[in-house]
Amino acid sequence: MTYEELVKRLEQIVAELESGEAKLGEVNKLFAEGAEIVKKCYELLNESQGKVTVLREELGKLVEKPLQ
Repeated sequence: MTYEELVKRLEQIVAELESGEAKLGEVNKLFAEGAEIVKKCYELLNESQGKVTVLREELGKLVEKPLQ
């Protein structure tokens, strides 16, 4: 799943939990799924952060630098 798809599913889970209609077993299942999604989102963000770079003109030439 993409990051966007994961966030959308997480929003669905939150809505289900906030509705108060889920039974205890379902609440536990949804919470566990949500926790896994959050973990995966953090992994994807950290991976992306390592790949993102900013190009800056420095001393008359283009230099690639990590985004800070």
